[in-house]
Amino acid sequence: MKREIIQTKDGSTTIHLPDWEESYHSKHGAIQEAYHVFIKHGLTLTEGKPISILEIGFGTGLNTFITFLEAEKINQSIDYVGIEAYPILLEEALKMNYVAQLGAIEQSEVFKAMHQTPWEDKQIISVNFSLTKRKQFIQDIADVDQFDLIYFDAFGFRVQPELWSIEIFKKMFAALKSGGILVTYACRSSIKKAMLDCGFMVEKLPGAPGKREMLRASKK
Repeated sequence: MKREIIQTKDGSTTIHLPDWEESYHSKHGAIQEAYHVFIKHGLTLTEGKPISILEIGFGTGLNTFITFLEAEKINQSIDYVGIEAYPILLEEALKMNYVAQLGAIEQSEVFKAMHQTPWEDKQIISVNFSLTKRKQFIQDIADVDQFDLIYFDAFGFRVQPELWSIEIFKKMFAALKSGGILVTYACRSSIKKAMLDCGFMVEKLPGAPGKREMLRASKK
């Protein structure tokens, strides 16, 4: 499928799929969406404790890189697993302007390494951060009680409704430890119902710029 690199409204780049009219991140701002959804309403709730994170949709590596920067900033230990069925090319990743936009030039080699590391093997990125990339379809996830936090960043319901089904959220519920949370940019009533039907406690939160609401689900 054809992929184009475009600039979003906050100046950061993303990948656009013209055949689907879908982008990897919000056109209103890739970086600000990542911080709002996954850091502000996800990572910060872990209070700096050692945690494991599952990201659904490794994509351009933006969420991974931002989480790494946050871990370094507060000295938090994070074991990060990113799922991606269709990895982008290294040359595409290096055209993303995240390092400059985030003021993290000194960490440019880390961003590059995140895309160069082999799939399926855990890699030590820093003292605080390990990364395992798994080339895997979401439907094939079978983790049980492994993660404290899930970043659910799949393509939108409009283009891939099957990724927002009860069957998928049952897998997410199983993958989370007790007390774990899942955050996503989406807030469709059918998605909330699917989460509730799987046993999650679900709350609506203010969405990232350009979006009214988002969802956070908790496993008690």
